[in-house]
Amino acid sequence: MDDRWLSVDEICAHLGITRDTIYRWIDRKGMPAHRVGRLWKFKKDEVDDWVRTGGAGMGNQPDRDHENGR
Repeated sequence: MDDRWLSVDEICAHLGITRDTIYRWIDRKGMPAHRVGRLWKFKKDEVDDWVRTGGAGMGNQPDRDHENGR
């Protein structure tokens, strides 16, 4: 099991989304992220569980990055 902390760029690549979406999800949808100084770090298992339980789809404000090709 790979238990290392992932960077914003690594979690973007894992999920296939943009940095803007990551920051929006942290702010608006409670995406599991940990602030380390000025950087955001992620545990892949926490993020995967959050996505599976509908975290990325929660809220009343749709995320349009994917539809706009970002």
